[in-house]
Parts: sequence; structure tokens; C-alpha cells
Amino acid sequence: MTDATTDRIPGKLAPSGRNRRIRASVNSRAIVMTLYLIFLLLPIYWLVNMSLKTNFEILNSFTLWPRKLTLENYATILTDPAWYSGYINSLIYVVMNTVISLAVALPAAYAFSRYSFLGDKHLFFWLLTNRMAPPAVFALPFFQLYSSVGLFDTHIAVALAHCLFNVPLAVWILEGFMRGVPKEIDETAYIDGYPFPRFFVKIFMPLIASGIGVAAFFCFMFSWVELLLSRTLTTVDAKPIAAIMTRTQGAAGIDWGVLAAAGVLTIVPGALVIYFVRNYIAKGFALGRV
Repeated sequence: MTDATTDRIPGKLAPSGRNRRIRASVNSRAIVMTLYLIFLLLPIYWLVNMSLKTNFEILNSFTLWPRKLTLENYATILTDPAWYSGYINSLIYVVMNTVISLAVALPAAYAFSRYSFLGDKHLFFWLLTNRMAPPAVFALPFFQLYSSVGLFDTHIAVALAHCLFNVPLAVWILEGFMRGVPKEIDETAYIDGYPFPRFFVKIFMPLIASGIGVAAFFCFMFSWVELLLSRTLTTVDAKPIAAIMTRTQGAAGIDWGVLAAAGVLTIVPGALVIYFVRNYIAKGFALGRV
């Protein structure tokens, strides 16, 4: 059958017409994706652009790239204790929170996934309601509690406060991954004489490594970007970088270049965590738990 005959058959497209439609569809998708990526990356690019300029250039001119590139803003962040101590404080309580949240959530999620007990569904829902509440609700109670027991302005204070939100989220994520592991594995391990701690650490946890990675990622990110509690519960010794960035105005005004450099360095830890757990997050999306 010739191309001319094909063109005359209703509902049929000539090969050339079909190829043109496919190319047009691919091109339109590429354009939409490109515009979307530009929309996402533009704020990050502008932040990096500002961090490489002097404060005078930021305030007095509009340029798409620095006229006089400078690294003084980054040098200020890395050499001034008032700045780099904020990053150290943030990393300390974020790591503490992630470890504590996972240590509490792992056995709790195992119990929810393996056993049925009175009020289990109600308890599981109650855990999630804590995650739904805004941090402002708990700021004053935590402030009074920690001031009374001497934990105010310490790293453990912020880490424990963030556990109120991260533990329910970690339990919910891990419970979904644990339900995907057959119960026969538990029974076989018990028959072989494995004590529960050894079975849980040596056999069960490697099977849910993806879930642990996803839960650790979300615990890390929430604790890293949370501002209200970390700012309310600290003053000097444990003040995080997010709180320091909101107090940068001095007698000469705001140093926008230093603030932009601090913002760029604040993005780096989150980007590194995303890079290392990206495969685990993809598995979490596949299981419907992310």
C-alpha cells in the first residue's frame, strides 16, 4: 500500500505524519521540563550569584553575574566563630535527633507491623496527630519545661523537641516497609535460636535498609530546616545557623553577601543527604510511603 493510499484511509496516519507528531510531543515535553527546571533553579542561582558579590554591588546594581567576583563572604562564614559555630550546633542536634528518632521508631514500627493489640490503630493515629500540629503549639511548653530542668540552650533540648515530630513520621514510614517483610522470616529466625536483638539487627534491619534511609532523610531534613523551636530553645551555646541568619542586621544594615553565602552553605548538607539516599527515596515512593 502506498503512502497516498494510507493517507486516504480514515484514522490512519502516514509514517511521516506519525513521526512529526511524536517529535512535536517530545519537543513540547522538553520545553516544559526545561522551563520547570529554570523555575526551580533560578532562586538557587541568584543566591549563589549574590554570595559572590560585594554588598555594594548587590545594593547598587542589577547584574546576572558578578562584575567583580569575591570569596570574602565565604571567608567570613568560615573564619568568624559567630557564623561557623551555628553550623556546628545545627549538625550536632540534627544528628542527635536523627539517631534518637530512629532508635525509638524502629521497635515501635516493628510492634505496629507485627502485633495486634487493644487500641493499636488509635495509638497509631494519635502518633500521626502529633506530626500534624504546628511547632508553635509546643514552643512555650518546651521553653518552660527546659528552663525548669536546666536543659535550655543545649543541643539535646532541641533534639528532643524535634523528636516529637520526627518519631511519628519515622514510625509511619518504617511500619510500611516492615509490613512488606514476610512474617515467616521472623518465625524461621526464632526456630533457629536467634535472640530477638540479634535477629533484629543482623537480619531484619538489612531487609528494611531502604526504609531506614528514607526515615533518616526526613528526620534530618525537618530538623535541619526547622526554625521556631530551635530559635526559641536556644540563645548562645546551641544557637543554630537558621537562627543566626535571622539576626544579621547591624548598625550598617544587612550584609546581603554574607547572608547569601550562609544560605548557600546551608543548602549543601541537605543536598549531600539527598544525593546519598536518593535510591532509598525512590523505593519509598514505589511503596507509597513517601
